[in-house]
Amino acid sequence: MKTRDMNRDWIATAATLNSALPYLQRYDGAVVVIKLGGHAMGSDEAMESFARDVVLMRQVGVNPVVVHGGGPMINAMLDRLNIQSEFVGGKRVTDAATVEVVEMVLSGLVNKRIVQAINSQGGMAVGLSGKDANLMICEQTDASLGFVGSPSEMNPEILHDLFTHDVIPVIAPLGAGKDGETYNVNGDTAAGAIAAALKADRLLLLTDVSGVKNAAGDVVTELTAGQIREMTLAGTIAGGMIPKTETALDALHSGVRAVVILDGRAPNAVLLELYTEHGAGSLIRPD
Repeated sequence: MKTRDMNRDWIATAATLNSALPYLQRYDGAVVVIKLGGHAMGSDEAMESFARDVVLMRQVGVNPVVVHGGGPMINAMLDRLNIQSEFVGGKRVTDAATVEVVEMVLSGLVNKRIVQAINSQGGMAVGLSGKDANLMICEQTDASLGFVGSPSEMNPEILHDLFTHDVIPVIAPLGAGKDGETYNVNGDTAAGAIAAALKADRLLLLTDVSGVKNAAGDVVTELTAGQIREMTLAGTIAGGMIPKTETALDALHSGVRAVVILDGRAPNAVLLELYTEHGAGSLIRPD
């Protein structure tokens, strides 16, 4: 016969589960698009934790979609293959040889690692790229950058079909051109376009910073699109945060209900954002 005394940790765990009920009800049936990158992809331990979070989301009724990057892995493979890159304005030129490596790494190595991590936690994930089922048709972003694309037409029907079978889509940010070209798409841009096409309830952009900061350096937990524009004009939002906030504004304009820029270094960041009162980053809503 086993005996066990109740302790404060167990009571706190039960209280956390109890307080999550309104949020579980709130997101039942919701579509949540997650851009995975940075620290969350950096180690097997972090990947396992993220995958477990995604499987839990699916288990409680959310339809998660994972869109991933893979820049460091692409750079490593280009170095291994001794493929030299040119840069224009600080941006890599994606020539014909480079885009082959990009597709191999993103659709192959990176995508399948995430799929396997989710499946290992009891989920049912399927790897795709924007080329599959014409999910993401692209136009060339800038001729000087080569095979870098911007989404121009989205066809999310395949994702809705996967939702009906409880499948978690994991999407590499590649798109097809009108003439069959393969285009490399910025991961945040691809996630925003997919979220907009799905009219997602949330777009979660995992980063390696704690969120959008004000002039005093404090993380702002809730903002409107107008406040984002004001902070950008004032120079408070600068550098690498600008592309993420621009993605957020485009997604909101296209019908996404809210975008969250959150710290992917925090354990269980996605669950904290969706299922707790305090969240885990900066929530941006339409005006």
